[in-house]
Amino acid sequence: MLTREGITRLLTDSRPDAAIVDIRMPPTHTDEGLVAAQQIRAEHPGVGVLILSQYIEPHYAMRLLEQHPEKVGYLLKERVFDVANLIDALRRLGDGETVVDPTIVARLFARKRRADPLEGLTEREREVLALIAEGLSNRAIAARLFVTERTVEAHVKQIFLKLDLNTHPDSHRRVLAVLAYLRQPA
Repeated sequence: MLTREGITRLLTDSRPDAAIVDIRMPPTHTDEGLVAAQQIRAEHPGVGVLILSQYIEPHYAMRLLEQHPEKVGYLLKERVFDVANLIDALRRLGDGETVVDPTIVARLFARKRRADPLEGLTEREREVLALIAEGLSNRAIAARLFVTERTVEAHVKQIFLKLDLNTHPDSHRRVLAVLAYLRQPA
C-alpha cells in the first residue's frame, strides 16, 4: 500500500514527459493501450506517448497517428531490447517528433501499394474513370473532355488493362472499374 500511495503521489505531483504503454493491456488484451494513449494525448497534449507492441499491427499505428501525430511513437518490443533505441525514441518524442518502427513503416507502404490499384493510371485515365463512376457514357465523357469518342474508348481500354479486369463475358468491366475507383484509399 505504501508503494501504491507513493506512485500515486508521484504521478499527481509531477507531469511526466512521456508515457510508455503496451498496446495490449487488461482486461481484454486487445487495444486498451491504444485507447489509453489516445486519452493521454487528448487530455495532456504535452505528454509524449510511446506505444509498444509485440506484433506488427499497422492499423493500430495509423489509428493513433491520424488523431495525434505529434509526440507519439509506435515501436515493436524487440526494438527496445536495445536501451539506446528506447532512449532515442523518448528523446525524439520529447522534441515533438513522431517515432514509428521501421518494420511498421515498411508494412504500411507495402499495404498502400496493394490497396491502390489506380496508382498505375495516368491523370487522364483517372479523370475518365471518375466520369465513368458518375455514370457517363463514352460519348458524354468525350463531350465533357473535348476529345473524340475513340480517344475515350482507348482510355477505357487502358484502364481495363491496367486494372487487370476480368474479360469473362459474365463480368461487367465498367462496374468493376468503378468499384476499384470507389475502393481507392483516401
